[in-house]
Amino acid sequence: MKIMPRREPTSASRQAPWTSTQAYLLAVFCLLLGVALGYLFRASASPDAMYGPASPVDRERQSAQPQLSPEEQKQMVDQAVAPLLATLKSKPDDFATIVNVADLYYDGRQFPEAIQYYRRAVRIQPHNPDVLTDLGTSLWYTGDADQAIANFEQALKYRPDSPEALFNLGVVRWQGKMDPKGATQAWEELLERNPNYPQRQQIEEYIARAKQHAKG
Repeated sequence: MKIMPRREPTSASRQAPWTSTQAYLLAVFCLLLGVALGYLFRASASPDAMYGPASPVDRERQSAQPQLSPEEQKQMVDQAVAPLLATLKSKPDDFATIVNVADLYYDGRQFPEAIQYYRRAVRIQPHNPDVLTDLGTSLWYTGDADQAIANFEQALKYRPDSPEALFNLGVVRWQGKMDPKGATQAWEELLERNPNYPQRQQIEEYIARAKQHAKG
């Protein structure tokens, strides 16, 4: 699960006009968020991907890699999922394969397709917090903040201490719903339930900025 890029709230999600100070604080927050972690967390991501920014060497390697066009990226994802889709023809309810397909689409930023397969996985395991979290994250990337939040909250019913769901819930509440107080609540709960959280200092910084934004 990964941290999301900056997105302006839609008119439907706005609760009140933003002051210039609030807009500035949120812009700074989004910039720091992107530099620190890149994208929203995927619940089934590897620990290395979840915890902490890439090292300077890793960033240099990544920047040296050729950037794929959206068409090339889609082609690569389609090739990767093809054998898994073939498996699903004979085993349509194979949960692990369905999730693998969804994850590949997610990592390839093919979010509508990822949503389709995460939903299929949820129908098989409706109480799976990781899949619910990843479905919520994918929904956010398609612009649906309300359904993203609903899925994070559902995931937390089954795993109340999920750091991924709590972290993403905070980001979507702030960026998608202009609710810095709600974001603060989610992140404070994250730290309370996960006292050894590896990114604790960064989360504390985000909480401080959300509180500033709420006052602005």
